[in-house]
Amino acid sequence: MTTSDLPVSSPSGLPEGRFAGREAFQQMVRVAFATAAREGWAEILISDANFHDWPLGERVVVESLQAWAKGGRRFTMLAVSYDDVIRRHARFVGWRGTWDHIMTCRKSPSADPLELPSVLWSPGWVMQRLDPVRCAGVAGGEADRRVLVREVLNEWLRSKSSPGFPSTTLGL
Repeated sequence: MTTSDLPVSSPSGLPEGRFAGREAFQQMVRVAFATAAREGWAEILISDANFHDWPLGERVVVESLQAWAKGGRRFTMLAVSYDDVIRRHARFVGWRGTWDHIMTCRKSPSADPLELPSVLWSPGWVMQRLDPVRCAGVAGGEADRRVLVREVLNEWLRSKSSPGFPSTTLGL
């Protein structure tokens, strides 16, 4: 799948409109992180029940995140469980350990996995899976969509989650 297979793009090259299917979703994640690195987004927030379908462990994604990461940037993750992240995305877990100082990871273990938003949010663009099972959703830079999604995410972060996914595991 190439960028041209995604919905119509915005001037920044980010897809806009409806998408369907795992490949389209994963390509949108790749394009979003590459754009974040190129444009220097100040903040990225990702939310998903378990990040199973996300291409977080791919070399190209971690390289984009590495190019994006700098002081003053913020990366927030929200999940029901991070077990799949640890098991499936080793490169990302390594990157997360290096950049712990710009990351906030929250978990909501009692949440219904289909209730937790599946979203990649930035100040200028948002991609939301409305049907995580079929990897179908919508993406775009509309201000009202970005504000609404951020309000929903803020509620989850403030009152429905607790710290999770530590960067290191201490043992005896």
